[in-house]
Amino acid sequence: MASGESSPKVCKLVENRTLAHIVASKLQLQWSPEQIAGWLRCTYPGNEDYQVSHETIYRSLFIQARGALKKELLEHFRRTRAMRRSRHHTLKTGTHDRISEAVSISERPAAVEDRARPGHWERNLLLGSGNSQIATLVERQTCYVMLAKVASDTETVINALIKHAHKLPEELYKSLTWDRGKEMVEHTRFTVATDIKVYFCAPQSPWQRGSNENTDGLLRQYFPKGTDLSAYSQAKLNAVARRLNERPRKTLNYETPAKRFHQSRCIHRLNLQPSRAN
Repeated sequence: MASGESSPKVCKLVENRTLAHIVASKLQLQWSPEQIAGWLRCTYPGNEDYQVSHETIYRSLFIQARGALKKELLEHFRRTRAMRRSRHHTLKTGTHDRISEAVSISERPAAVEDRARPGHWERNLLLGSGNSQIATLVERQTCYVMLAKVASDTETVINALIKHAHKLPEELYKSLTWDRGKEMVEHTRFTVATDIKVYFCAPQSPWQRGSNENTDGLLRQYFPKGTDLSAYSQAKLNAVARRLNERPRKTLNYETPAKRFHQSRCIHRLNLQPSRAN
């Protein structure tokens, strides 16, 4: 090597095996490199030994895969373009324009639109083979996810919605936004049973439920297209939801949906406590 030339820089994940182990464990949980880097900054503030950029993680995966992070970890970090493809084709049926007494998403209060308060949810159906499906619920402020096992008929979907609504305090379930799928034809029965307002996207406009659309993409890591979703138990769905809720999110400053939602529940309980007399 000529004098003055610097030696190639060694990847930080090669030098620091403890850090590499942490990164690998998070990749196995399907965290993205950006989520891992953000979580490290929040968990080990000021400790450079436990900081790594998401670019370095990407390089270790795709360029230096035989070194710091083994190739087999790639299967835990696969969010292909197929997962990002539009899912709007699932909405093209004649039923969407014929839901009676539907309240438009444009009438949602400002507090729902700007995510100022918790308790406003977006809902969708993740579709699998053989008409199998999973109902997905995403809370707009905290990104908290709930999954429900449902059959394909309308009555069962509504019953599943009612059952999940009763699991939460009233203050944490105030409204629900859905697209105009036929499964919500009986939406008034849901509102009567739960006192929860239902809003509908414009026809063939599922992107108006941004939180839910993004979550559906993450769910495809666990339930690829063409999967028979009826084979999964509610316990398995709860486990997948827990994994998503324990992932740090950039929109939450790399805190987790589980932490934010727990904070909301604690605040709700405090508000219910009677004030002490002086």
